Amino acid sequence: MKRNSLTPVRCRSRVLTVLRALAFAALAAPLPAPAQAPDTAAGFPPPQIRIVVPFTAGGGTDVIARLVAKYLSEAWKVTVLIDNRVGAGGVVGSQWVTTQKPDGATFLAVASAFAVRAAIDRSVPYDATKDFSGVGQMAVSPSFMVVSLSHGFKSLKDLITYAKNQPGGIIYGSAGVGSTAHFHAAAVAHLAGIKADHVAFRGTPEAVNDALAGRVLYAFAPGPNAIPLAKAGKLQILVTTSPAGARFLPGLPSIAQAGLPGYEGDDWFGVFAPAGTPLAIRERMSKEMARILALPEVRERLFALGAEAVSTGPVEFESMVREYIARMRKLGDEIGIKPE
Repeated sequence: MKRNSLTPVRCRSRVLTVLRALAFAALAAPLPAPAQAPDTAAGFPPPQIRIVVPFTAGGGTDVIARLVAKYLSEAWKVTVLIDNRVGAGGVVGSQWVTTQKPDGATFLAVASAFAVRAAIDRSVPYDATKDFSGVGQMAVSPSFMVVSLSHGFKSLKDLITYAKNQPGGIIYGSAGVGSTAHFHAAAVAHLAGIKADHVAFRGTPEAVNDALAGRVLYAFAPGPNAIPLAKAGKLQILVTTSPAGARFLPGLPSIAQAGLPGYEGDDWFGVFAPAGTPLAIRERMSKEMARILALPEVRERLFALGAEAVSTGPVEFESMVREYIARMRKLGDEIGIKPE
């Protein structure tokens, strides 16, 4: 076998020379840029965004979502669809969103009824705190007790007196079992000691229509479904669920101010995405929503509907919803609201 012509010493000498050259080159070369995390919002927004509203068209969630969607579409030059997937008090549409890819093409617009249902009904086919990723809040609105003008009530006290004089009790309506409207209405009956039965409707517009017609004694609705009809002289508003309601209708008392202390609360509206949607996508969506909700014309439009623009980020929104669910679960036990 032929030996290598280089002696061991000379071989080591050449290796050292090469290593020194490589080391010098490495020192002389510019340092590489720090590693960058992948841009998980790359490709967002897609050409078409679908915002699922699990409640009927014309309800508060639908009205606010359509307002935001209009400006999103204009700003991003993409198609933004509102998809009303109605059923089971918001469960049908919400569950459908859990089956969609977490890629920023699908979002879920909800009201506080989404969280209330999750609080009282353990049988819903999803976990409201795990199967969705928060995007942000859009608005808050006091809820308003609506009644038919034909009753001629002057106050909540008049309604309570009338209700207690009905041998078979009265009927109130709501946008569905476990909706915030259900909570508001049941709380009034509970605090006033009224014998009452509940009728669950497909959505808020349907419940309001039956209250307007006198087929149910009263119902609660957020500003977008109550204030325009009251201003048009089609129904009467007796009370609101919080003192904030007087900002929209000066002089209107809250439930507590009308003589039934112990209950207060506003409705809220917000947006979720399927669980696992990258935070970068949700933050971009949230920031654009906040920009839209800060526009004077949008704030004025919401105020005219009895709602106030509120913007929060994804993490803050998720935290708020978790706390709200815990609070509503406790309140549901106290009032006695259970799934029907």
